[in-house]
Amino acid sequence: MITRFVSRLLVALAVVMPMAALAPSAQAQLSFRVGPGGQFQPMPIAVADFSGEGDLGQRVSGIITSNLQRSGYFAPLDKSRFPERPSFDAAPRFDAWRMAGAQALVTGRVSRDPAGRLRAEFRLWDIESGQQLTGQQYVTDANFWRRVGHIISDAVYTKVTGFGGFFDTRIVFVDESGPKENRRKRLAIMDQDGANVRYLTQGDTSVVTPRYSPATQDITYSAQAEGQQPRVQVINLETGTRQVLGNFPDMASSPRFAPDGQRIVMSLQQGGNANIFMMDLGSRNTTRLTSTAAIDTSPSFSPDGSQIVFESDRGGKQQIYAMNADGSNQRRISFGDGSYSQPAWSPRGDYIAFTKQRAGGFAIGIMKPDGSGERILTEGFHNESPTWAPNGQYILFFRDPGGQAGGKLYMVDITGRVEQPVPTPSFASDPTWSPLLSESRQSN
Repeated sequence: MITRFVSRLLVALAVVMPMAALAPSAQAQLSFRVGPGGQFQPMPIAVADFSGEGDLGQRVSGIITSNLQRSGYFAPLDKSRFPERPSFDAAPRFDAWRMAGAQALVTGRVSRDPAGRLRAEFRLWDIESGQQLTGQQYVTDANFWRRVGHIISDAVYTKVTGFGGFFDTRIVFVDESGPKENRRKRLAIMDQDGANVRYLTQGDTSVVTPRYSPATQDITYSAQAEGQQPRVQVINLETGTRQVLGNFPDMASSPRFAPDGQRIVMSLQQGGNANIFMMDLGSRNTTRLTSTAAIDTSPSFSPDGSQIVFESDRGGKQQIYAMNADGSNQRRISFGDGSYSQPAWSPRGDYIAFTKQRAGGFAIGIMKPDGSGERILTEGFHNESPTWAPNGQYILFFRDPGGQAGGKLYMVDITGRVEQPVPTPSFASDPTWSPLLSESRQSN
C-alpha cells in the first residue's frame, strides 16, 4: 500500500513503501534497559552512513543520528566502534555488532530515480534476534533530504519506543534581539532541530504567545503596535497573509485554536478584569465562557474539544481551572503550593502541562486532567511557556537565566530524565510545536 505524505509548507511529496525483509520478521521487540538503582539507560544503536549520491547519504544518516540522540532514548555508537561497513542489500554480521555493543542497527542508501527525484531507503535491524524490524523507501524532491532524515528518524523512534514521532515537525517561537529593555520581537519558524529558520514577522509589532493550529497551516498570536492595545492575529504559513481577529476595545491575548482549527479561545480584558471568550472563525461570532471579577486567561482545549483548562486568580492567586467547552462546570484542579499558570493540554489527553511559581523560582510540571499526580519536570530561576510535542512525550519551554541574558528554548520529556537545549539564532521565548507534518490535516 502506498501512503502519501503531503506538506504544503515544504511543497514536497514523499512516497512511502515497505521494504522487503532480508530476514524473517517474527515478533522481535527491542527493549530499553534499566541499570542499577532503577536508572534508565538509553538504547545503544548504530546508524551506518547511507550509501550512494556522494556525501548525501552521510548527511541523511547524520540527521538520523542527531535526532535519536537528542530524544534521550538512544545512545548512538561512535563510528570507530563499528565492526563493518554494512551493505544495504545484505544482512549485517549480527555477532560482530553484538560484540560492539549495539542493540539495533539502521542501514540505508540514497539514489536518484529517472526523474531526478531523491529515493531514500532504510532498514532497522534487531541485533539481538538477528531480524529486520522494518524497512521503507521514500521518494521526494532532492531539496528535501533533511525532511527525509526526520521521517526516517520518526519511523525508527516509533518502532522501538511505541510512541508517535516528533522529528518531522516545526517550531514557531518569538525571536528576541537587542537590549533587554527594548527587545525586538519577531515570529520565527524552524525545524524542530533548529535548522531552516525563517521569519514570519518583521518586528514592526511586538508579538507574544504564538500557537499552532492542530488542523491547518495557521498560527494565532498576540501583536501590539506602539501606542495600541494588543490584538489577536492569525497568520497563514502558506500564503503569509495576516488578519486581525475582531476590533475589541480592550486588550485581547492568549489565543489558542480548538482541535478542529475552526474556533479560537482567547482572553479579553474588560476594565480591570479579563474573561475567556470563544470566536468562530467562519462567522466571527464570539461567545463568553467565563464571567468573573478576576483575570481568566491562557485557555487550552482538551484534544477531543470537550474541555478547556485556563488560569485564574479568582481565588486570590493564579491557579488552574477546568470547564466544559461551553463554559459550564468550572472547577479548580490545582491545589499544590505556589501559583500555577499557562496550562497546556497534552495531545494524548493524559496530562496538562503548566508553569509553577514557588520559592522565588519557576518550574515546568505536569498533572492529570483532574489535578492529581502532579510532577515537577524541571525548575530554576525562570522557566515558562510549556508546549507539547505532537506525540505527548516531550514538552518545549523557554528558560531565562536572568541578568542581561535572554531566554533559550529547551525540551524535557514527561519523565523529567531527558532535558535538551533546542538551538535558536538568538534569544527566544514563547515556543509552539507543530503537529506531525506527515500526518497533519491540510486546509483546502
